[in-house]
Amino acid sequence: TVPPYDRDAMKIELDLLPSWYAEHTRGAPLTRDQLDDFWAIWDDLITRVQKAAASLVLRDYHSPNIIWRDGEVGHDRIGLIDFQDAVVGPQAYDMASLVHDARVDVTPDLEKALTEHYCQIRKSENEFDELQFREALAIMQAQRATKLHGIFVRLAKRDGKNAYLAHLPRVEDYLARACQHPVLADLRRWVKTVLHT
Repeated sequence: TVPPYDRDAMKIELDLLPSWYAEHTRGAPLTRDQLDDFWAIWDDLITRVQKAAASLVLRDYHSPNIIWRDGEVGHDRIGLIDFQDAVVGPQAYDMASLVHDARVDVTPDLEKALTEHYCQIRKSENEFDELQFREALAIMQAQRATKLHGIFVRLAKRDGKNAYLAHLPRVEDYLARACQHPVLADLRRWVKTVLHT
């Protein structure tokens, strides 16, 4: 049975930012009002993204887990590992993971080109709603970046894996880029006023 990537699962991941990253970057924990605002924003965004098309989501679909298989042909050239945490959730999640790779710089131009290519391929499907997909993509990019802010700080502070902190500027940039979508206006305001990034 593949579990659902539901509201509870998303919120457990989102909690990593207030629990680990916020104090790391601010020097103080969030106030009750700041935390309440954070959760109100995300409750609305999760409600929106749960209306988007769903599918199998690998969740760790990014460069370290995609292997080029020389000697193979067609799609068989691509190998995938680390899919044991797969869930059923928003179709846009794995695309968000790919175009905002936490360990590799993906320029805005490359992100745009990859997204355009993906949408062009999907347009032949009658049920594909490009506007809904792009909104879900922005939300899932922000959700993933929010989660990664906390994961990388937790890995450093709790587990002594300080090398992960080198990835923070990249995921901070990805969150800012995702927040350019109009659906994320409230989150953009919260990040600027509370996290000062």
